[in-house]
Amino acid sequence: MQAAAFQYFPKNPRSLSIKEFDKEDAARCKVFCEETGVVSVSHTPYPTSITPHDAELRSQVVRSLLNDLEIAEACGSIGVVVHFGKHLPKTTLLESYQLMIEVLNEVLGEWEGEAKVLLENSAGVPGAIGTTLEELVQIRKLCNEPEKVGFCFDTCHAFSCGIWNGDNWTEVAEKAVELGYFEELKVIHFNNSKYPSGEGKDRHAPIFGPGHIKVTQFDQMLETPTLKRIPFILETPKEEIPHEKEISLLRGRWG
Repeated sequence: MQAAAFQYFPKNPRSLSIKEFDKEDAARCKVFCEETGVVSVSHTPYPTSITPHDAELRSQVVRSLLNDLEIAEACGSIGVVVHFGKHLPKTTLLESYQLMIEVLNEVLGEWEGEAKVLLENSAGVPGAIGTTLEELVQIRKLCNEPEKVGFCFDTCHAFSCGIWNGDNWTEVAEKAVELGYFEELKVIHFNNSKYPSGEGKDRHAPIFGPGHIKVTQFDQMLETPTLKRIPFILETPKEEIPHEKEISLLRGRWG
């Protein structure tokens, strides 16, 4: 069963090192996706933090993220998923937000391609930084070049922090429309959760596995007309349900 979208790490997911990549190989990836109608998206390495705690890390993050964008552009990808920043110790929340915007502006000021920086909503207990649609929209709005920024919505993360409790999708969707969030949404990380809503635990589960988001609650989400144009990416544990089987189950229920 062929997938219609995929996500990849542009380089070692544990490193901020700069990767020298084969541009011809990347071009072949782009052509293949165009010919088959497959959509791709990239994901920054795990050490990427857009709230770096010192000048040296900041320089590494900026150079690494620009490298990720260059690779994504060469592969014809939508953009690069970037985790929302953190509230740094010994700083105010406002200072952490300001640093995040500064780092994004530094990257966006040098980037001239079509691939976008895709800010992902955070998992965490209710009230944790980066969990609300309002924060994501405001950070984008305050960037010097917001047109280079889009969003990635992670279903497990939204469930983890409680903005989506499984029963309030109508309210979430209405808020997304009101804020203009859906207009800039480029990809969805489609994951169930191993823990109940509001516990702040980011542990993914298969969509049809023993997760706490019911299939009928996913039904409500999939009925949203705006989302029919958005690629869905599974980040579920393949050890529990092989991805080929899970994709088949997804197509069987939702087409």
